[in-house]
Amino acid sequence: MNKKKLLAPTTIFTDIGGVMLTNGWDREGRRKAIKKFSLDPVETEERHHLTFDTYESGKISLEEYLRRLVFYKKRNFSPSDFRNFMFEQSRPFPDMLKLIRGIKEKYGIKIAVVSNEGRELNNYRIETFKLNEFVDFFISSCFVHFRKPDADIFKIALDIAQVTPERVIYIEDRPMFVEVADSLGIRGIIHKDYQTTSRLLASFGWEL
Repeated sequence: MNKKKLLAPTTIFTDIGGVMLTNGWDREGRRKAIKKFSLDPVETEERHHLTFDTYESGKISLEEYLRRLVFYKKRNFSPSDFRNFMFEQSRPFPDMLKLIRGIKEKYGIKIAVVSNEGRELNNYRIETFKLNEFVDFFISSCFVHFRKPDADIFKIALDIAQVTPERVIYIEDRPMFVEVADSLGIRGIIHKDYQTTSRLLASFGWEL
């Protein structure tokens, strides 16, 4: 693709988990929880997959998700114990946070998060890692009730950010989601590591 023939980008769409922070509640986090709280691994994973999409889509609360996942029977630990463990799995990628924040400050571009996350976990991550200090819009699945790879979440993001697809660069660690965005005319960067993404962003004119 010849970038010289394209309009200069004005907006970054980015995921949170796998790009700026670790994933909020992934298979590894559940593996640790299963071990720590002595849960049945097969049953826990089955229950998770049956109900997690509903939670991420904003249709049920974290309390209800945990009731379906863990607290459908009496336990020797509390929902607060489990919820706190969930939240503690989130860790920052400082270089990526600094990069996106720095580009925002230097070039004055718009930053929009497009992510699949449940409300309580999303709010915790936004507040704890101060994402709202440099992100302009949060198009989270729990707010808009669409989840990637549904193309509608990207259409909503374009409407909210008031930007056309060719003006957007999308940073995402999952190739399928980049492919869906590309089908709408949004150029994507498949995030692998800080060095690669930094170099690709510089090729679009955003260099720190």
